[in-house]
Amino acid sequence: MSFFKRLRESISSKAEAVTNKFKEGLAKTRSAFIDRMDDLFRRRKKIDEEFYEELEEIMIGADVGVNTVMELIDGLRAEVKKRRIEDPQELQPILSERLIELLRGDEKVGLRYADSGLTVILFVGVNGVGKTTTIGKLAHQMKSEGKKVLLAAGDTFRAGAIEQLEMWGQRVGVDVIKQSAGSDPAAVMYDAIQAAKSRGVDVLLCDTAGRLQNKVNLMEELHKIYRVIRREIPDAPHEALLVLDATMGQNALQQAKLFGDKTGLTGLVLTKLDGTAKGGIVVAIRQELDLPVKFVGLGEKMDDLQPFDSEQFVNALFTKWASAEAEKA
Repeated sequence: MSFFKRLRESISSKAEAVTNKFKEGLAKTRSAFIDRMDDLFRRRKKIDEEFYEELEEIMIGADVGVNTVMELIDGLRAEVKKRRIEDPQELQPILSERLIELLRGDEKVGLRYADSGLTVILFVGVNGVGKTTTIGKLAHQMKSEGKKVLLAAGDTFRAGAIEQLEMWGQRVGVDVIKQSAGSDPAAVMYDAIQAAKSRGVDVLLCDTAGRLQNKVNLMEELHKIYRVIRREIPDAPHEALLVLDATMGQNALQQAKLFGDKTGLTGLVLTKLDGTAKGGIVVAIRQELDLPVKFVGLGEKMDDLQPFDSEQFVNALFTKWASAEAEKA
């Protein structure tokens, strides 16, 4: 049985709806990345330096990452020499399997919850990446699962940030703990934790001000928030998630590296994946950072924030190749 046929058969009917979301959300990346590679493999009649250069250009253009691309190309060269491959189309399954290996990492890495009592999840990142929207969508998911959720409006700096989180709270049907604009964010977190404890809340989702990683005062403020949370709940925050905008490509990867050095991150949320042709950034992030991608944003709807699953991601990305190869088998 071929690799692609096994891949298709491994996807249960229960997962079809999620798979379709990934397929729709990755349409732009598939068009710019896989379709271009498909054209290359069909158009080129031999494997030469021009073939490798064009393949390299396509992958770098999808933001797979230069280091990762070089590793992939070197691997393909070795396989071509070892197997004496002459037809470029024979490289399709080899390349896709290599990409899958890079993506796999920790399979279906879910959120870490407290063993008992309150779970605290902190969200960080620069302005405009979709932190507040991500919090709102995650609150909706958790509430639909029967969890009691509370939101903390820790972004007291940006104009309208508190109101935006309140709008999400009203939309989802969860309360928001806040203070006035300009208040100390650490004080907001303290109030939110006390409220969550007294109300028997399961999960506290904490918004923070968008900050550039090179702004010392804002990073110190973030450390203060950490200290207050840990003082009240020693093993919290149970997750510290960096929210990144997928449309930023390699800039998002650089942000992740810089934030990770300073803030004790436990995972990433990659938003706006549906709005970019550079979904290869997921491959680069998984390869270059020792951090799991916990969620990906695949659209504007409430349920378009999906837990990252490498199998679903790969199936959606390589759907054309999988279909073609399975039919051959």
